[in-house]
Amino acid sequence: MPKRTAGRASTRSGLTRTAGAAAVAALGTALLAPTASAAVVPVEIDLISINDFHGRISEDLFNGSVGAAAIGTAVKAFEAENPNTLFVSAGDNIGASTFESMSQDDNPTIDALGAAGLSVSAVGNHEFDRGFDDLTGRVVDRWAASTGLPGGDLTLGANVYAKGTTEPALQEYAIREFDGVNVGFIGTVTEQTGTLVSPDGIADIEFGSQVEAVNRVSAQLSDGDDSNGEADVIVVLTHDGSEAEDCAAVASVEGGYGDLIRNASADVDAFFSGHTHMGYACQIAGPDGSERAVLQGNDYGSTFSHVSLSVDPATGDVVDSAAALVNLAERGYEADPEIQAIVDEAVEQAEIVGGRELGMISDDILRGGAVPGDDRGVESTLGNLVADVHLWATSNDSYAGEPAVMAFMNPGGLRADLLYGEDGVVTFKEAADVQPFANTLITMDLTGAQIKDVLEEQWQPGNDRPKLHLGISEGLQYWYDDDAEHGAHVTAIEFGGEPLDMDATYRIVTNSFLASGGDNFTTFADGANRADSGQVDIDATVAFFGAHDVVDPAPLGRAAVAEEPTQTPEPTEEPAPSEEPTPSEEPSESSEPTVSESPSTSADPTVEPTTDAPSSQPADDGELAKTGATTAWLVGAGSLLLVLGIVLMMLRRNPAAKH
Repeated sequence: MPKRTAGRASTRSGLTRTAGAAAVAALGTALLAPTASAAVVPVEIDLISINDFHGRISEDLFNGSVGAAAIGTAVKAFEAENPNTLFVSAGDNIGASTFESMSQDDNPTIDALGAAGLSVSAVGNHEFDRGFDDLTGRVVDRWAASTGLPGGDLTLGANVYAKGTTEPALQEYAIREFDGVNVGFIGTVTEQTGTLVSPDGIADIEFGSQVEAVNRVSAQLSDGDDSNGEADVIVVLTHDGSEAEDCAAVASVEGGYGDLIRNASADVDAFFSGHTHMGYACQIAGPDGSERAVLQGNDYGSTFSHVSLSVDPATGDVVDSAAALVNLAERGYEADPEIQAIVDEAVEQAEIVGGRELGMISDDILRGGAVPGDDRGVESTLGNLVADVHLWATSNDSYAGEPAVMAFMNPGGLRADLLYGEDGVVTFKEAADVQPFANTLITMDLTGAQIKDVLEEQWQPGNDRPKLHLGISEGLQYWYDDDAEHGAHVTAIEFGGEPLDMDATYRIVTNSFLASGGDNFTTFADGANRADSGQVDIDATVAFFGAHDVVDPAPLGRAAVAEEPTQTPEPTEEPAPSEEPTPSEEPSESSEPTVSESPSTSADPTVEPTTDAPSSQPADDGELAKTGATTAWLVGAGSLLLVLGIVLMMLRRNPAAKH
């Protein structure tokens, strides 16, 4: 592959070389051969990188994104300080984007970043969202048009191969020149990409070892053969990264990324990373023990990863380097007018595209509260539906990853209702307004005990909102007591109609905000075997509507108030007579006593009545004996009086008896 010298770096380098030649001529004999090497001035190169931009072309300072127009201004500011500055990316420039970009196939993002001066980029997994043919066709062509560079320079992927071969399927590297120093950029993408995008779109390619690809290409760029490209400095742009931000943890991370940063050729001088949306700037030892810059700049264009290199132009050796993260919002860069015009046009066009019919609903699908959305502490049909959508998106037949079995959705991520209106039609924009943050869907493993912890974390005493009720997917149900002690609100959990196994492991899905522990749901951050599904929430919603003729509100009742346990009545003791019974008035001639009216003890006044009902409060033995004796005497006397009353009644009825 020929050496590439296109773009701003080459133009600036040419101007600098002319100035350098004039300076050398003016110095004359001061630069004699014996002292030439001592007088060599290092070439200072500044590399600034973004990663995981995901179409955040508009300013969104609440989430840290300054927008493409401010990024363009920031690039110009760095170039003003050092003309030997290059703006690069570690991938995922497009895909999982906000509505104004996503609704137009991310063309606005490509145009805006091209105008901002992006010169070289690796591919990320999201560059494959619409398939390999779309990437190598439309996307590459759009990059070429927006940058004036070969489009392949913006889609580097040295570890992407034609299926079943070692033939590279994408351009592997690009070279930029600074004052006679050639810097080679090698692009790679996570080896897990095949599980993160639709299999149909990547059926003819496969993803190999990153470290093998980097070592192969770096050897090629260092073999002294100008015909296959040569570089003095080698920089890796990898769309892979660490889940941790502490440099010791980054240095010891396992998997393909850890193998890459520790074992890539000693010819590699720096690594710009991505994919995990973390922020770190570290110096990590390579195979020869020398340290190299390893960085990742958070996400969404909030941060530049900045590497400064001092290079000896005579030897091509890096004599000094520094790595740092630059928070762009803190610097307050103004919007570049040319780029802002691109963004504004995209926003206007999105309003038009947003009117397109997406699907149908059978009824209003609402957030929680008497006024929908005013109470995040109650169950909602919309929250449960979105959880169902996310579960479907990560478990249907077209999903390439390990399927999820349950899903969770935070109420704060729901910003609009789906209203039936006159005909039940839902537009593209209406669906996008429900989840406007373009969060990606993250799958992970949680134990049953951790799932209970997640549900307990809905109660947050002391916060402005003391309860945040999660939407949950079909098949999961639990019962709760709002008045219970903190940590004991959930009284029972079932999954698939069976009690949740606290020791079992379940594959769950949630959005990237919750997955990072957002809204104080910290247990999600501890999930194991985490994977980016490759889907943004609105994309999942669009696909769900496409797969269903009519979408119904998800039922309520997946979370239910625990019923108070039925109290077994306390046995009561038989009341003792309060005073000695007296004979009642003589019964009238029409009122004869019946069996039910006569106590069973009347037949034998000598039989002491008994009871099975224990006393509610046990008495001591002496008092209990006295009570029994008294009761027996009173009952016997009462029975005798009753018998006498009956005899008198019979005598009155029989005249002969009166005589």
